[in-house]
Amino acid sequence: MADRYPLLHTPTHWAWGDLDVRFSTEPPPDELVTNVHLVCFVGDTIVLCRDDRDVWLLPGGTRERDESIEDCVRRELREEAGAHPTGPLRPLGAHYATSKRAAPFRDWQPHPHKAWLWCAADVVLDSAPTNPDDAEHILEVRAVPFAEAARLARTDGDEKAELIALAVELHRP
Repeated sequence: MADRYPLLHTPTHWAWGDLDVRFSTEPPPDELVTNVHLVCFVGDTIVLCRDDRDVWLLPGGTRERDESIEDCVRRELREEAGAHPTGPLRPLGAHYATSKRAAPFRDWQPHPHKAWLWCAADVVLDSAPTNPDDAEHILEVRAVPFAEAARLARTDGDEKAELIALAVELHRP
């Protein structure tokens, strides 16, 4: 997979969180998962959310204390996309991270090793995003064809186009 998706598999540093990260298709153990993000399918289209920075992102976010992965997905989909899943989550892989900070982002999170879980899911867009005060402010939600999703998602990092391609490959064999 690393040969087909080199940007996704290139180890990197996320300066915003002072994290060294690497992607793997190996799902992480539940206790390492601090964030869950999704490539959402509505039929043959992919859901993207545009925030107030004009970045097109895949919905998802940080798990709350004692929150299951499934509950995090349902909450984050409602908050960012006004959506809910209509089928099972399909793990795609994870960004495994090592924090260089002295303490975790939230006190209940694992530290210094953690993981951002990436999944694919079929969803229904059935409401507006709830946009809670402590999260990104979503201005627009679109379900777009693959090529447009890959182009728009690059505003959140070039590797996101490869992540979407991986989701299409694994979710729609």
